Amino acid sequence: MAESVYKVIELVGTSTESWEKAAKAAVDRAAKSLRDLRVAEVVEQDLQLKDGKVEAYRAKVKLSFKYEGGG
Repeated sequence: MAESVYKVIELVGTSTESWEKAAKAAVDRAAKSLRDLRVAEVVEQDLQLKDGKVEAYRAKVKLSFKYEGGG
């Protein structure tokens, strides 16, 4: 089996409905420009508030994908 290297990035997705949809938004957006996504881990969740009410759910996601950089 060949050795592989994976790069990990952090993204923050937002949703007005749920943390799950916020995390999915981050992964869906990353999938448009990155190939070979492997693992997504939600590492933090928070709420954006306005006038004491929930305005948005935010999910910080660590996302790994196969690294194919030169060098």
